[in-house]
Amino acid sequence: MDKLQTVEERVAHLQRVVEDLSDVVARQDAELRRLGRHVGLLMEREADREAAEGAIPLADQRPPHW
Repeated sequence: MDKLQTVEERVAHLQRVVEDLSDVVARQDAELRRLGRHVGLLMEREADREAAEGAIPLADQRPPHW
């Protein structure tokens, strides 16, 4: 096997690995965006629930050691 063929095989392997990693990153990005939307909705729902109860939102409460 000559050096050129060896280099071509390594480049082909690296290209495949880069494509696979790119697919993984794209899937993770989509999942993070989906989870971010869910967290936002849950935060809104909790804020609405606290407002309906007349409670002070947790973010505005003083820590217990004050």
